[in-house]
Amino acid sequence: MPAPMNQFKQKLLAGQQQIGFWLGMGSPNAAEIAGGAGFDWLLIDAEHGPNDITSLISQMHALQGSQSSIVIRPPVGETWMIKQILDLGCQTVLVPMVETAEQAKQLVQAMNYPPQGIRGVGAALARASHHNRIPDYLQTANHQVCLLIQIEAQRGLDNLDEILSVDGIDGVFIGPADLAADMGYLGQPTAQPVQQAVRTAIEQIVAADKAAGILMAVPELVQEYLELGATFVAVGTDVTSFVKATDSLVAQYKKSQENRSTKTPETGVY
Repeated sequence: MPAPMNQFKQKLLAGQQQIGFWLGMGSPNAAEIAGGAGFDWLLIDAEHGPNDITSLISQMHALQGSQSSIVIRPPVGETWMIKQILDLGCQTVLVPMVETAEQAKQLVQAMNYPPQGIRGVGAALARASHHNRIPDYLQTANHQVCLLIQIEAQRGLDNLDEILSVDGIDGVFIGPADLAADMGYLGQPTAQPVQQAVRTAIEQIVAADKAAGILMAVPELVQEYLELGATFVAVGTDVTSFVKATDSLVAQYKKSQENRSTKTPETGVY
């Protein structure tokens, strides 16, 4: 019996567009709710979200019955972190802050067992192999892992051609927030120069026959990225969705309460 089929990777290879959602709360309940919504993929964020290995596996347990593919973003592209994430059973890893082809090559090594890579062999202890109940896991795991690298600085854009030539990269994700900061537009990812750089990068990635991805909550920009050929696009986050929903409720009912308090007791009029 081989390693489980990575549906996310197979769809990327087929050029199918997949809509995703970001999980940054570190909450299994939030993950389970998002898992029932019907997104193609869900990213559990350990770079900016309050996550460690224990909370990551808790969220993976919560998503076990979901049809959404799981992607995990570690804080940084350290070999030991990638090893732990893969051993948890997550087959797709998005590594932030990649700026050179050399970094990309090291990440490919970290994702794969020897002789193709340097991933440590501890499958007998790992959830990924169903705790050694998948007899052919070691022989087939390399075919199912999926490496996504995140470009989010001008240096990464300058080296994009070299990065795209690295064998073993399955997709390239553009990080508009950090890119904006690096370009001098801190907090302005929709600024025109930033968006032009994003468009150019997506076109470059697609032209190299790689999958392009991005996170964006502006519907018009999402549609533009999809039309440019981006194939894995996240359209929101659990944190921002919850903030908007709770702010809206407060605004609705606080305003109603304030309006009632302005009535005069004698007449009941404003």
